[in-house]
Amino acid sequence: MTEEINFIIDSAKESMNGSVAHLEKEFLNIRAGKASPQMLGSVFVDYYGAQTALAQVANVVAADARTLTVSPWEKAMLQPIEKAIMIANLGLNPMNNGDNIIISIPALTEDRRRELVKQAKAEAEDAKVGIRNARKDANSDIKKEEKDGTSEDICKVAEDSVQKLTDAFIKKIDEIFTAKEAEIMKV
Repeated sequence: MTEEINFIIDSAKESMNGSVAHLEKEFLNIRAGKASPQMLGSVFVDYYGAQTALAQVANVVAADARTLTVSPWEKAMLQPIEKAIMIANLGLNPMNNGDNIIISIPALTEDRRRELVKQAKAEAEDAKVGIRNARKDANSDIKKEEKDGTSEDICKVAEDSVQKLTDAFIKKIDEIFTAKEAEIMKV
């Protein structure tokens, strides 16, 4: 295969890897029972006019399996952090004790578990769409190469390898989703 075709395939693979990495990051935000500091990874606080990640203005610790403790480095940040956690719409209720913010993680109900599985499935579908878009882009680039004089056989082989990549990454996403679903549904 030509250098351009190899570059197209490598770019598609990189893009598909990016979709999988994004899915894994999104799955960290979907909690499954046990308290984890990553649950607050999507929370951004107004820190002197700039939106700043919670981890950069406070220490977040899982005190036990059902409690998160947020200790701000500046006492003045207690209210903004509390507000940011509520705005993040994570279904968590922060309590301010004057020094720290304590978040009790409620046990998941069966209905809530089903909602979380639906949310995880939607994220997995989004990742699959990203992978299919990478395939579409790669195939259109291969078609351009064919128009520019690359042989039809080489382009056909390249399209087949892009399809094999796509199938492998879709399977990987299905495996990640199945594992997450089992984790969420486990009582």
